[in-house]
Amino acid sequence: MERSDLTAYFEKQRISRHVTRRKVKKPVISLDISITCKRRCVCVFVRATVRIAHKPTMPSPIPVSRLLPRDFYPPSLGVGVCSSPLARPAHGGSTLKVPAARRTHGGPWSSAIHWQELSAMQPVGSGGFGSVYKARYFGHIVAVKKVKKRCKNKLASRQSFWAELNAAHLRHDNVVRVIAATTCVPADADNEDNIGTVLMEYVGSRNLHHVIYGCADAAAALGGDAWLRYAADIARGLRFLHAHGVVHLDIKPANVLVSAGDVCKIVDFGSSVRVEDLRGGCVSHVGGTYTHRAPELLRGQRVTPKADIFSFGITLWQLITREQPYTGDREHVLYAVVAYDLRPPLEEDEPGGRTTATPLGGRRTRGDLVRRCWSGEAAVRPDAEEVLVALGELRSRTT
Repeated sequence: MERSDLTAYFEKQRISRHVTRRKVKKPVISLDISITCKRRCVCVFVRATVRIAHKPTMPSPIPVSRLLPRDFYPPSLGVGVCSSPLARPAHGGSTLKVPAARRTHGGPWSSAIHWQELSAMQPVGSGGFGSVYKARYFGHIVAVKKVKKRCKNKLASRQSFWAELNAAHLRHDNVVRVIAATTCVPADADNEDNIGTVLMEYVGSRNLHHVIYGCADAAAALGGDAWLRYAADIARGLRFLHAHGVVHLDIKPANVLVSAGDVCKIVDFGSSVRVEDLRGGCVSHVGGTYTHRAPELLRGQRVTPKADIFSFGITLWQLITREQPYTGDREHVLYAVVAYDLRPPLEEDEPGGRTTATPLGGRRTRGDLVRRCWSGEAAVRPDAEEVLVALGELRSRTT
């Protein structure tokens, strides 16, 4: 950008009203990233703002007190400041304003982590996303999730981190609460491969997958109305998320933590999207687990909350049968789900698992509810409120 007009660049991005005109005589930032994704563009710009602010001869063209339009921020950015322990020796660091668009529907969460208060890190689990630790933060037990960079797809890593915060502003008994999150991490060996860190409430290391498949006596653990209680907890969490415009897109037993009080809490929002960010119709990246992914997502169609209901249907089937939904190669399963309406077999199904939705009305069984939830047509599936009503009817007949 030597001797280029910085204002002209920002005018192309439709944010000129927030920019003071000035000439740039020396390269300041690298803008070789294709401006095709608002999230990518804003991430680059935010980092550049911090770097420019530290140059005495080149103050930032955008005052720190001014905020960019809401649409130009990653959709999951929260409130407060992003504090880096690397910027100053004290535990403050340089601050960067972020919009207050998420200051609703629950208690505050922080976009600054006080690293000196984080101690006693113990590994809990790890996966493709990164690692989870149990730790103490200001004396309280918390879960620490470090989202790692993916060397082959760094954009996916950034999207996964921002998606983790889609529900950070929300508070519900059946959704794991976010305490703090930041992309500013200490420069040490443990963090050099991390793109960001999220602090969450610590629920425990037991999830619904362990209850279904890892329990010595799963039949007893899920006997009586236990499976109904677990299913209702998940449905209540989904009802709340959908009411606040969040679609999880990766509902499965492994992403449902079970507390010491036997309460289910939805966790892992790395594949989630906000409904308000789907104005363009489809999303370019749809994560999730192939065994639980709705057929319309496999076809590249529009994302709606009904995609979570499909995943819930597969999860409900697992609670009932305590079996794995599919066997065989991933590609073959995906093709059969879309082309042949393949579903896991229910007791009254004919061989092959081919199923159709049960018409509304009449006395419904749990199999009827499962079929409605995993219907190939999103419009046929119930919403989370209707699922709760159906579960209540089933529970009333078991007591």
